[in-house]
Amino acid sequence: MLRGIRNASSNWLGKILMSIVMGLLIVAFGIWGIADIFHGFGQSNLATVGSTEISTEQFRQIYNDRLQQLARQFGRSLSPDQVRALGLDRQVLQQVIAEAALDEDARRKGLNASDDEIRRQIMSDPNFKGANDAFDPARFAGLIRQMGYTEQRYVTEQRHTTLRREIAGTVAAGVEPSKTLLEMLNHFQNEQRTIDYVKLGVPQAGTIDPPTPEQLASYFDAHKVQFRAPEFRKIAFVVMTPEGIAKTTAVSDEDAKKAYEQQKDKLSTPEKRQLWQIVFPNVTEAQAARSKIAGGASFDDIAKERNLAASDVDLGIISKSEIIDPAVAEAAFSLKADEVSQPIQGRFGVALVKVGKIEPGNQPTYDSVAAKLKHDIAVDRARAEVNDLHNKMEDERGGGASVLEAAKKLGLTAVTIDAVDRSGRTPDGKPVTGIPPQVDLIAQAFASDVGVDNETLQVGDNGFVWFDVLGVTPSRDRTLDEVKDKVETGWRDEQISSRLMTKATDMVHKLDQGGKLADEAAGLGLKVENASALKRDATAAGLPAAVIAAVFRTAKGGAGQAPGAGGEEWVVFRVTDVKVPSLDLASDEMKKLKDSIQRSLSDEDIGQYIARLETEIGTTVNQAAVAQITGANNN
Repeated sequence: MLRGIRNASSNWLGKILMSIVMGLLIVAFGIWGIADIFHGFGQSNLATVGSTEISTEQFRQIYNDRLQQLARQFGRSLSPDQVRALGLDRQVLQQVIAEAALDEDARRKGLNASDDEIRRQIMSDPNFKGANDAFDPARFAGLIRQMGYTEQRYVTEQRHTTLRREIAGTVAAGVEPSKTLLEMLNHFQNEQRTIDYVKLGVPQAGTIDPPTPEQLASYFDAHKVQFRAPEFRKIAFVVMTPEGIAKTTAVSDEDAKKAYEQQKDKLSTPEKRQLWQIVFPNVTEAQAARSKIAGGASFDDIAKERNLAASDVDLGIISKSEIIDPAVAEAAFSLKADEVSQPIQGRFGVALVKVGKIEPGNQPTYDSVAAKLKHDIAVDRARAEVNDLHNKMEDERGGGASVLEAAKKLGLTAVTIDAVDRSGRTPDGKPVTGIPPQVDLIAQAFASDVGVDNETLQVGDNGFVWFDVLGVTPSRDRTLDEVKDKVETGWRDEQISSRLMTKATDMVHKLDQGGKLADEAAGLGLKVENASALKRDATAAGLPAAVIAAVFRTAKGGAGQAPGAGGEEWVVFRVTDVKVPSLDLASDEMKKLKDSIQRSLSDEDIGQYIARLETEIGTTVNQAAVAQITGANNN
């Protein structure tokens, strides 16, 4: 519709007509009012939990933060429709309200977290520590900025999080699964069964005569849905990525060699050395230790004298740049293998360093990295070109051009798929090719329609896909003549499955009457097989899940049956042994199970506590504001 409006207003007559139409709309709004359209819009509060208010801007910021986190996880942005389809909008809203309820609870209880405690938590966070294992202010500032926080906002959030954690910890304190529950779960998860079984296959079904026309027609009428032709769509799309444009971008050896010289250090593998270090408080003690080593003592002997553990001395195999102290680094990389340094005056004391194994560095030749350098240069250049082409493509689309028209004008390659179904297959059943794997283009096309201005899809960090639906071929019932071969195959498979099930049922009846599985198998020319240590949630070679489930529904000594792999196999079995391991609370498996159940019970108690809080203190939500922020208003 938007494209039609743009096309209609592209000439002088169209502009006059559109002006008249818009004028009439303005008059209509003036007469009837527009309050309903903006109902709830502009209100500053999105939700109120007790006396704690959640502003629309606060929720918008939290919601956008979550979407950015998801975009980093998925490697691409999600559309508002995709976010709502996953229920993420509701999850974020519920989380924000739950946090506000806990904040209100903390306020009413007079709880607070001191500045010293918040400072201690932040400075002890391993994410904010630098190379010397100390708090790094620059790293802290960079990481919280990357997460979208200011320092003030992060500190405030940490304070709220601390209080919420204290309340949740108090609510969940003492929650522990009972021994009875653990015994039941242990029985369910670890019970093991042993079976003897046989597999009935096509030979046991006997000869299947070809179907009569009447049988084939009857089967087709009963299973018409299975043979129905799916809906197909004709799609045109353009993919634009730096990698795609880079393939046609030539890079000279001169430019590649210049990049090689600039990146020599990055391309090379630095020399690494196995190092041990002992730090002394002064030169005198260090020199005394060095003299002992010269007299025959080992480096380990000196470490033991100073009550140092191996982890205190061993620096591992590291490069020169990984050593924090420049003086120590310079000395360590001037020694030969197995040499011990003279006392080194460093930043943290006087050190002795011993060198062990030396791994030489490697500097690749230009020829060995030329292809990669040229590709990287071409991709870098293509990024700017992609941005330029993206803007031009958007302008063309905004001016009413179709994907094919815009691509032709800009010299881009457009791809047209004449017919594809929802599963990504053509009418002959083959999968379509050439579709970028990073976006679900087929699903997007089936969520659109002919003539719709579709949202531009993003591929990776700097790629784009534009598409149009050019045509729709509706789903329809096929005639019997069109799918006769498939119908015959389906009818035959059904006959085989039915005969095997009947034969299996008869075998189980005989086994229940005291018959032996070996005798029944011999009569059918089958071999009895055995499977042991079967568990409910485990897989077994040659035994599908349906068989395992049937085994655990059958008592010890009993017989049963279940379909095997595909419709041309049936399994008949007898349960010969059942073992239930005793409950060992000290085992690693039970400890993990207990911890998992304990977390689930704690989460359930905390959830119930928050639900009661929200009810007691009162919660109201401005659904119109939520819909506006999450994009639900656009539907």
